[in-house]
Amino acid sequence: MVAKSEIKFIKSLQLKKNRMQHGLFVAEGVKMVQDLLDSGLRVHSVYATEEGIFSGTQEEITLISASDLKRMSSLRSPNKGLAVFYMHGEDSPGYEGWNIVLDDVQDPGNLGTIIRLCDWFGIRNLVCSRETVDCYNPKVLQATMGSIARVNISYTDLSEYLAAANCPVYGSYMAATPVYSSEFNANGILVMGNEAHGISENVARFLTDKISIPSAPGSGAESLNVATATAILLYELKRP
Repeated sequence: MVAKSEIKFIKSLQLKKNRMQHGLFVAEGVKMVQDLLDSGLRVHSVYATEEGIFSGTQEEITLISASDLKRMSSLRSPNKGLAVFYMHGEDSPGYEGWNIVLDDVQDPGNLGTIIRLCDWFGIRNLVCSRETVDCYNPKVLQATMGSIARVNISYTDLSEYLAAANCPVYGSYMAATPVYSSEFNANGILVMGNEAHGISENVARFLTDKISIPSAPGSGAESLNVATATAILLYELKRP
């Protein structure tokens, strides 16, 4: 049996101010919760509608009804369980290898997909402006598919971070040097801009190179989604 106050508390973590106040976030769905349990993230509490669907945690799993899960959940169709985890302690972002910088990315789906791409391509550091959408937003978490446990995500002043960089800093633009015409080192920084306004002037002054993904002749598409563009550029950056 779960208390009404407990349900209310978990529901409150859908709001960023409450997540930040308590240092907690909610993960939903059997696969995502299991991935985060396996990652070693510190667990606050785990809830399930059936016994035996989660393993790898020493925390007591609270059995709840499907109706109580629905009251806790941010999803229209909750999937058998959820868990509350403590947020990562933010490590200071480094400069080794390739690192991604996000300049005010606002769409939760875009951020979640970019986190998943970082995991896929072995990008350890994802450095976000303080205005970028919160990585613990429920929609972001769903889009990461568990990859949030394997990427160091930092929110910081981008000017300070980029000013201290001793490596090439590439910015993604609509019209610039085609990415396939560029030669890349083993380390560097790739900056991706806001969905509507691109890279801000304050960040652009730290770029050493501007790169683009050329469209095919005759294409009528206005632009690429920022997550799609990130996938293409990461493939080119990491290609042997």
